[in-house]
Amino acid sequence: MTEVLVVDASDPDRAAIAHAAAILRRGGLVAFPTETVYGLGAHALDRHAIRRIFEAKGRPSSDPLIVHIHGIADLQALAVDIPIEAHALASLFWPGPLTMVLKKSPVVPDEVTAGLDTVAIRIPAHPIAQALLAATAIPVAAPSANLFSRPSPTRASHVLHDLDGRIDLVLDGGPTAVGVESTVLDLTTAPVVLRPGAVTLEMIRTVLPGAQLRQRHEAADSAAMKSPGLLSRHYAPRAPLTLYEGSSRAVAERIDADAHAAVARGLRVGIIAANDDRFPAEASRALFIERLGSEADLNVIAANLYDALRRLDDLSVDLILARTFSSSSGLSVAIQDRLRRAAAGRIVHA
Repeated sequence: MTEVLVVDASDPDRAAIAHAAAILRRGGLVAFPTETVYGLGAHALDRHAIRRIFEAKGRPSSDPLIVHIHGIADLQALAVDIPIEAHALASLFWPGPLTMVLKKSPVVPDEVTAGLDTVAIRIPAHPIAQALLAATAIPVAAPSANLFSRPSPTRASHVLHDLDGRIDLVLDGGPTAVGVESTVLDLTTAPVVLRPGAVTLEMIRTVLPGAQLRQRHEAADSAAMKSPGLLSRHYAPRAPLTLYEGSSRAVAERIDADAHAAVARGLRVGIIAANDDRFPAEASRALFIERLGSEADLNVIAANLYDALRRLDDLSVDLILARTFSSSSGLSVAIQDRLRRAAAGRIVHA
């Protein structure tokens, strides 16, 4: 069984943090909350510990890990040829949900970077993550604390559902605030956002006006990638998910019609919706609707997304129909990226 310690994020217990730090320093695995999702931490310079992450998650070695550090001064040991723009970005967005891809130092094991000469690094803002990194005094590699390709965990219960018995400890700090993984920005080329997140392209352009969003094309599953979260199928529930894109009204009408038809065939149907969406078919006992929040509040939508996907899986639905929350800017880009990858090509244009 995996040990669980409940920790107050407003005042992290020193004994719990010291216990977790000791586990990490001796090569163990500790899940802990960040402001984005729960991470599965291991000593970033310990090859054996890093291999344990891949084994616990069932993660392919071609998918690199993000290294978490406590302060900007820690960057110098892990990266070389750090551009001045990285320091400008760090001064604005660290601690926070921005990961920067830089040229790696020789001390960083190839297991962390999928064998590439680049490394992804960030400073998390969550008080428990900050306390843990301060106590360990080591860099901590931490992908999301879930089985590979599943929706990322935003609660300790999600971590235990996937990894109980596979890891040493979970620090339960309650639900995470952001709910989607960090923005990943590659600074080893012309600046490009590899994975969108809460630090939006518009925010990055206040420092780097020429920054671009990576055009969507998928790497082969066996190819090494500079960033996690780039596979065509990722963040996916067990039930097949179909994403509906288009105007809110047209999407709601199409989802309602398709849900009604699926229920008529004897299927249990889950729907991902906004608070204001109405579905005439929703009176059916075989229809389960997860309302993420107001369409106008994308912060709430993002925070609730993965929890809703996991709840629908817990209800053993046969399929999930998700509405779009898309626009061409802001946090909606990240939400749409996660839904598109969860759908793995099952996209309906209403």
